[in-house]
Amino acid sequence: MPRSLLVLSGGHPYEEEPFEKLVHSLGDWDVTHLLHPEAEQAVADGAAEEADALLFYDMAGYTFGDGGVTSRPPSEGFKAALTRRFASGKGAVAMHHALAGWADWPEWHEWLGGQFHYQPGDHGPDSGYRHDAAYTAMVQADHPVVASVPASFPVTDELYLCPIDEAAITPLVRAEGFAFTRENFYSAANAVAGELFSREGWGHPHGSTLVGWETRAENAPLIYLQFGDGPDSYANPHVRQILANALNYTAGEQP
Repeated sequence: MPRSLLVLSGGHPYEEEPFEKLVHSLGDWDVTHLLHPEAEQAVADGAAEEADALLFYDMAGYTFGDGGVTSRPPSEGFKAALTRRFASGKGAVAMHHALAGWADWPEWHEWLGGQFHYQPGDHGPDSGYRHDAAYTAMVQADHPVVASVPASFPVTDELYLCPIDEAAITPLVRAEGFAFTRENFYSAANAVAGELFSREGWGHPHGSTLVGWETRAENAPLIYLQFGDGPDSYANPHVRQILANALNYTAGEQP
């Protein structure tokens, strides 16, 4: 009998058909794919607690428009349901722009070990993005999530320049051959204001080169993988292997 996989998306554009092909390449899963805002209520009603595996590919909690952005936290029911899942020991995988989701829910980003910021604030400057960055992914650990993956492999994907708490996480994959400095990224706040691919008036300290790691959410493993901006990344066989491994690992299975 197939295990159940719940996929959450919405809040950020993506190419739907290639992403669906990716999801259905990751193993023998009975897939339920929910989009926000309906996904938020479904999770509050128990959908996440019932699933064997959970994949976040969402960026919820934002409203963009007129050159600005507003944010809100998730419902108390959503927060409570995920907390119950993690407290029970059932983990999850978060991909790519999930690092930016729920900006007003601090616990989410404490669990994730980092946060992409669309606006400057007490945390410091807004974060940086860079599409179609070519780099070498370097495996950092002997870990089930990177089992059967080469020690290094090429990736072309979007990268982020944002705060990552390396002291609180277990490194799994780093990006080499691409400098995580202001000069290689663009300002998220400028993009929100309608100035795409701009770093005018923007400063940011050097960032972490980590693109994959494990952290803990309550009593459960939480894997974050920065892979996943579009079809090139979706089709990368090593990215697929890592995602498949991560789902199995967070569902309590070893390769």
